[in-house]
Amino acid sequence: MTDIFGDDEAGEERLSDPIHGRCLCGAVSITLEGTLPKVDICHCEMCVRWSGTFLGGLSGTSATITGEESVSIYQSSDWAQRAFCKNCGTKLWYCFTPNGHTSYLAGLFDVPDGLGILQQIFVDEKPDWYDLVQKSPMKTGPEIIAEAEAAGFTFD
Repeated sequence: MTDIFGDDEAGEERLSDPIHGRCLCGAVSITLEGTLPKVDICHCEMCVRWSGTFLGGLSGTSATITGEESVSIYQSSDWAQRAFCKNCGTKLWYCFTPNGHTSYLAGLFDVPDGLGILQQIFVDEKPDWYDLVQKSPMKTGPEIIAEAEAAGFTFD
């Protein structure tokens, strides 16, 4: 399993073909290679405020971005950056800056059917007006922070 801290279990299945995505206006496009066939879900207050609901992210072994001149990056905390298209406002990615792990918003991409959910994090901050039906690991904020600290990250 690959998670926000970049931990990758050996032999994790990945999509064989690259996936392609773009913002609403088409100024920014992203090609993701070696994509995990599972969406990582974050319910933290910042992701909910930024996206309007949860953040559903995909990660891969590499990404090619075209239209970088239309990308604006916002430093949302001491350990995170969020990117969006400065023309149309489409949210593009979340980056955990201590290790550079980037989650690209799943809705950008044309993806094959059958993607699962990798995990749901910050479930203790999730608004009560929505629930995801698919079964998946669910971790609270304190649990995910403890995992980060165990991986050697610190937060002020």
